[in-house]
Amino acid sequence: LAAEEDYLRHTVDELEALDVQPGDESQLDSKRRLMQAAVKIRTDVTKAHQALSPQGAEGQISDASRWLVEAAEHLDGQLDAAMEALDGALNMLGQSQQEIESVLQGLSFNASELEQTEERLFAIRAAARKHAVLPDELPAVAEELSAKLQTLTSGTAGLDALQREVEAAEAAYMHAAERLHGARLSAADALDRAMAAELAPLKMERAVFKTEISPSDAGPNGTDTVAFTVATNPGAPTGALEKIASGGELSRFLLALKVCLSERALQRTMIFDEIDRGVGGATADAVGRRLAQLGADGQVLVVTHSPQVAALGSAHWRVEKRVEQDKTLSTVVALTPQERVDEIARMLAGDVVTDEARGAARSLLGAV
Repeated sequence: LAAEEDYLRHTVDELEALDVQPGDESQLDSKRRLMQAAVKIRTDVTKAHQALSPQGAEGQISDASRWLVEAAEHLDGQLDAAMEALDGALNMLGQSQQEIESVLQGLSFNASELEQTEERLFAIRAAARKHAVLPDELPAVAEELSAKLQTLTSGTAGLDALQREVEAAEAAYMHAAERLHGARLSAADALDRAMAAELAPLKMERAVFKTEISPSDAGPNGTDTVAFTVATNPGAPTGALEKIASGGELSRFLLALKVCLSERALQRTMIFDEIDRGVGGATADAVGRRLAQLGADGQVLVVTHSPQVAALGSAHWRVEKRVEQDKTLSTVVALTPQERVDEIARMLAGDVVTDEARGAARSLLGAV
């Protein structure tokens, strides 16, 4: 690090002393070329200046103009146009002389100026070769190396400040994680008690639901792993909900969970798609009655193939599919009271609906 710092300091000092600006190299190169050719150029320009001076073209035109003035007195205006043109030429000559004099002043330099120009030009080109960049890129190189030098010189102080920031962030994280852990423990206890009360009406009074919170690696969600575990029968092993519960049990666990986790929502709408899958008989009736109770506090929409569940609904719609012009269309049809009986009967009897099935359907509907 010390050697790197010495190198950077020397290089930065070198580039700062050189103080290269974009365009410097091309301007110096043009100036050098101009000064190298200035001797011949100045000679040619001086000759041109002399040719236009009072000893040259200007004097001759002035003489011609004076002679024409004397002659014009005897020619009745025949020379007016020529005299006017000569006056214009004299004006143009004056402007040309001014421009040429300005150029001659710019071509005035001494040998030391050329030497200084070449010295700076060669130094810029050498620095560009050293850093393998174009001359106009040297300012960016100087800025980059200066930033590196600043980082090295800040050294330990900068690292200490960063370490303090890390420690402060870790302390804040652990404080937040501990608060979150405590909140999770309280929420888990409340959820377990709510689930125990909810499972009984669903014919699962012997099942045990438990929210397990275990340590995990720190991450965006804290330092906990949360898992739902169940034991479906007394003495049965406890395991993850998705592995232990059968299809029918899983449906009821999910129904209970959804009820418990949405208790605080006012005027909620809950949608269940075949939540009664895998259950039948008295269990299906228990699931249907729990859904009906939920409907007293909010809107409950249930997709079902179970007649016991369907009969407990306050209104019924039939979902139909049909093909028209090679397109499959789905429609939802609201059912009349008689159509409700027929649909429940169809769910009980199958394709052929008997009077006995309709009677059973009326019995189920009447038990609501």
